[in-house]
Amino acid sequence: MNNILEDDNEISFPVKFLGRIETVRPDGLQILEEAAEHLKTADKDSKERATRKSKVHIFLSQTVIDILENKTKFLLYSCPLSTVSFCAVLPSSPKICGFVARHPAADMYHCYLFHSSKFADVLVSVIGDTFRVSKKEERVRGGRDLIVEALRHKNKMLQKENAELKRRLAGQRD
Repeated sequence: MNNILEDDNEISFPVKFLGRIETVRPDGLQILEEAAEHLKTADKDSKERATRKSKVHIFLSQTVIDILENKTKFLLYSCPLSTVSFCAVLPSSPKICGFVARHPAADMYHCYLFHSSKFADVLVSVIGDTFRVSKKEERVRGGRDLIVEALRHKNKMLQKENAELKRRLAGQRD
């Protein structure tokens, strides 16, 4: 496992990128199976085939999954973790794993497939764990946002009350 690069905030996996396919649904093993089958039968001239089987690094942080070209480190794709809806290893091919993510700007989903002799299960496990942590932090952050909003509202009400009391006090002095 010495190929896995770890940092305090991100982890990297060297894998082969099999491709990215637009899907109709956001989750399910069937989506991964269909995407893998589609990539096997893709035309030789298609764009999907051109990027196939290139070595990439998957950088996984607490907020995003980045797919970078191996040699140039050129960013091929970036998927915020909040858009990931499904991640799994193909039962029929244990070395192939992938995830489904919603496109950030359009109402569509893409399935990203990878081949890894060593890290397929680990990659899926780490993506799942990171996703759960991300959701937990999002809920905590959301709770804090509600508290802050409640305090702002209370502050505004107290300011109105203070202004009313100042007005009454000024009226009594006159």
